[in-house]
Amino acid sequence: MIVREATHSDVPAISRIHVDTWRTTYRGIVPDEHLANLSYERRANGWYKIFNHAPEDSNFTYVAEEEPGEIVGFVNGGVERTGDPVYKGELMAIYILQNHQGKGIGRCLAQAVALRLHLLGINSMLVWVLGDNPACQFYAALGGSPVYEKELEIGGKPLIEVAYGWMDTKSLRCT
Repeated sequence: MIVREATHSDVPAISRIHVDTWRTTYRGIVPDEHLANLSYERRANGWYKIFNHAPEDSNFTYVAEEEPGEIVGFVNGGVERTGDPVYKGELMAIYILQNHQGKGIGRCLAQAVALRLHLLGINSMLVWVLGDNPACQFYAALGGSPVYEKELEIGGKPLIEVAYGWMDTKSLRCT
C-alpha cells in the first residue's frame, strides 16, 4: 500500500469513496433518504473547492493506493477550524472503502496527518465523529480520548458528534 499526497486528478476517486463510505458506514445512523441523495458530482465540487483553497486554509489530503492508481481511502487534515485553545490540528475526514477496512490503512492515513501537522509545528489533534459510528473504536485504539460532544442534525435527525483528541500526537506518529 502507498500513501501519497492527493492531487486534483484524485478528486473523482475521493468523491466516490466519500459517498460510498457514507452509505455503508452511516446506514442505520443517518436517515436513508439523506444517504440516497448523496451525489458524486456534488461531493466532487466540494472537494475541488477544498483543494483550491488548501494553501490558504493550511489543509492537506492524502490518498491510500492498494496498487498504483487504485485509490481505496483518503484522509484530510489541517489546522483546527474553530480556534480550539487545546487542540491545534484536526483530522477532518478519513474514509476507507468498506472492503479495505481492517487492514491498517486507516492507521497509516492518520499517521500521515499527525506527521504533517508535526512538520507544521502542531502536535495536538482532534477528530469529530458521529457518536454511533463504529469508527469510534478505531480512534480510541489510536490513543484518542473523547474530549467534547455536540449535537448536530443530518437529514432532519438529531445526532451526537464526539471529538476524540490527542494532546500529543507523538505516539501516533511513531506507531
